[in-house]
Amino acid sequence: MIFPNFVLWLQPSLLIIIIERMSDAAPPRPPREHRPNYWTSVGSVAIVLFTLGFFVLTVVNARLLIKQLKEQVNLIAELNSLGGEQGEALTAEINRLPYVREGSATFISKEKAAELMRKEFGDDFLKLDLPNPLYDVITFNVESAYMESDSLAKIRKRLIEREGVADVYYQENLIADIARNAKAIAWAALAILALFTAVAVALIHNTVRLALYANRFLIKNMELVGASWEFISRPFLKRAVWHGALSGLAAFLALMLLAAWVEQSAVGLSLLKGWSDKALLGGLLMLLGGVINALSTYYVVRKYLRMRVDDLY
Repeated sequence: MIFPNFVLWLQPSLLIIIIERMSDAAPPRPPREHRPNYWTSVGSVAIVLFTLGFFVLTVVNARLLIKQLKEQVNLIAELNSLGGEQGEALTAEINRLPYVREGSATFISKEKAAELMRKEFGDDFLKLDLPNPLYDVITFNVESAYMESDSLAKIRKRLIEREGVADVYYQENLIADIARNAKAIAWAALAILALFTAVAVALIHNTVRLALYANRFLIKNMELVGASWEFISRPFLKRAVWHGALSGLAAFLALMLLAAWVEQSAVGLSLLKGWSDKALLGGLLMLLGGVINALSTYYVVRKYLRMRVDDLY
């Protein structure tokens, strides 16, 4: 009877020693045929993050294109009978206004305007030798934030109050269409981004669940020999954060290659501008991968710990 009692005492002691040695290491490696393929998990998460990052880049660049489109709409300030020097001085004043896009104001004298009209419509323009009906004008663009009907009406009122400005003209219908379409695109992009994020979280969670499925008995056995839930979860969470960050880094590098290819193929189009934007995107993808991986791992490990042994089969 001494030998069986010794075996009963020795078995849990050995298990406790094994668990203590795992406190600073990853969980024991199961047999190769039952070992989860974490590289497949990392690759799958990287693909999901790449898709999400590509959509985010598309939305950001669409907003930049809309911003550029707004800032290319010309406003025309019609001047009274001012000389060239006074017109140039007024142009410089308009260029310094906070709502005017820097350097966009240009003075066009009525003589230059007539010459442009001749080039556009031919020599028949003003062939009757009538007085030049055109006016001196200043064309300028405003910042995209001011491309709203209310803001433009206030700008027009302020400019008309200036000496020498007869009136300010702009295409009100075009401005309204741009503002309306920009809002519609913004709301649609927000809805699609929310959908993409939800799908990404679901796919990453499912990938983590499948990766941890092979360790479900190990997780439960550690609990049965007295290990706390926090102790059991710790190595899995560390590995989840590391793998998530690695997936984010892989997705970022793939996006960088895509951006470089786009810049070479489409002249003037750049998905990523500046190292600060690139660093921000890479950091966000790595953070997102680590956080989602860790939360999914925490949930899956707790799920296996709450299950009965019979339910694990």
